[in-house]
Amino acid sequence: MYFEYGKEEIEFLKSRDKLLSEAIDRIGHIYRPVDSDLFSSVVHHIIGQQISTSAQETIWRRLKERLESVNAGTICSLEPEELQKLGMTYKKAGYIKDFAEKVRNKEFDIDRLHDMTDEEIIKELSALKGIGVWTAEMIMIFSMQRPDIVSYGDLAIHRGIRMLYHHKNVDRKKFDKYARRYSPYGTVASLYLWAVAGGAIPEMRDYAPAKSKGAAKK
Repeated sequence: MYFEYGKEEIEFLKSRDKLLSEAIDRIGHIYRPVDSDLFSSVVHHIIGQQISTSAQETIWRRLKERLESVNAGTICSLEPEELQKLGMTYKKAGYIKDFAEKVRNKEFDIDRLHDMTDEEIIKELSALKGIGVWTAEMIMIFSMQRPDIVSYGDLAIHRGIRMLYHHKNVDRKKFDKYARRYSPYGTVASLYLWAVAGGAIPEMRDYAPAKSKGAAKK
């Protein structure tokens, strides 16, 4: 399953932004996998914090092989040490156990998230151990398919904006200007900014000032 978007979103974004329109034409349709199971998506994103995508997928594969089905009951059947042995930190194992126990005990109603606004979802998820605003936003995109998420905390989004619009830096005011321009289809814009940041258009470069050797040592 991939993030769903089509002609309506594309035509809107192209009408709002000439440079983004050109990038969309160059890149074409983007197929980004999503996980419709909200519980497993939360676990997956906790695992993936501050590690490479390949490391995340290795640990995730081991977890699925160990449990077959990743849900509150199966996670609660494991001790934190067993989760840690799959390759994650002990702290992350604790976060995942805490989340699973809250869902199993109905202390956290995960299904209710679907009826909430974006702001409410971020507040609810961020109240869980190990989940911050950025992680909540990624869950909203790659599980809930919320249509208007442009994450200020995402470094690749900043890089994509710098590359597309030739900015040396992107402060909050500038970032919010673009997010408003993309709304209500900010998530689709995010997909293209990620693609730009990843080198989908080879001649585009990052305009961020190079760090001096002195700064690098600090």
